[in-house]
Amino acid sequence: MFVRTVEPAFYDTDALGHVNNTRLPAWFELARNDLFRLFTPDLDPRKWRLIMARMEVDYRAELQYGREIEIRTYVSRLGNSSFTVSQEARQDGKLTNLGHTVMVHFDHATKQAVPIEGALREALEAHRQEEPADA
Repeated sequence: MFVRTVEPAFYDTDALGHVNNTRLPAWFELARNDLFRLFTPDLDPRKWRLIMARMEVDYRAELQYGREIEIRTYVSRLGNSSFTVSQEARQDGKLTNLGHTVMVHFDHATKQAVPIEGALREALEAHRQEEPADA
C-alpha cells in the first residue's frame, strides 16, 4: 500500500464550507503516481503504458478544511491486462471516501491491451490487498 498526506488548501473548499467533491478525483490521481512509476519510472508521458477504463468515488462523509487527509492506494484486483486501484481518503482516522479505478496496461502505438507479466505483475502483487472492514 502507498500512503500520501494531503493538506487541503482554502480554495479546495466550497460554499458549504467543506472540501469540494471535485477535489477527490484529483487527489486520488496524484496518489496513483506511486503505482504509475511501476509502469513508467520517470512518469514521461511519451512512454506511458496505461489507460483508465473506469473511475468511481463513494462519498461517505464530509472532508474538512484545516485537517490533513491521508490517501491510501493499493491494488484490489489484478487481471490479465487490467487491474483495479482502490483508494481510501481518511481524515482523523475515519474513512470518508472510497475510490476504485480500473487501469489497463496499454500499448498506445498498437491501441491494444498488453498482458501484465513478470516483474511488473510481481510489483503489483506486492501492493495487492483487500478492502478494509470499514469500507
